[in-house]
Amino acid sequence: MSITTKTGDDGTTALYGGKRVEKSDPRIEACGAIDELTSWLGLTVATMPNQEHREILIQTQRHLYSIMAILASGPGELSEVSKHLKSIEMVINDLETLLPKLNQFILPGGSELSARLHIARAVARRAERVSVLVLHQYMNYDKKTVPISLQYLNRLSDLLFLLARRYNTEEILAKTLQRKT
Repeated sequence: MSITTKTGDDGTTALYGGKRVEKSDPRIEACGAIDELTSWLGLTVATMPNQEHREILIQTQRHLYSIMAILASGPGELSEVSKHLKSIEMVINDLETLLPKLNQFILPGGSELSARLHIARAVARRAERVSVLVLHQYMNYDKKTVPISLQYLNRLSDLLFLLARRYNTEEILAKTLQRKT
């Protein structure tokens, strides 16, 4: 089967179940942002030295596909996403204890790994914003019950921010030690 179907040449694409919608549909935009996020995570994982951090981001990539399925009007079971959210929160707590208190805004960048994490964080924030729109327009989102998908994207951006800080701090320390020797 060829990857080229030509069915999207008219500016439409299929949702889960086959319904065709414009490629500018917010559901497609949300899925596209999450797809972009999974790609940035893949690039980030490729150079991440810490096995635990690599593993949590690889698991995240898998769970993001479950969230995409739901946003594309598909069925979905998010119990594994909910469990993984607890793991993410534990890593966030660990990183917050290790990192110095932040008293100002920081510019994204620093080390290459930190810069990649900052890009992934920004894409996660966009995915979250568009997902809120999708949940309002298509899924009767009730603000009293925050969907796990929104919690997950929100926490993920926090994790990516803290990881970016950690790896930038680590690189600065390594360069300082090199200069002293």
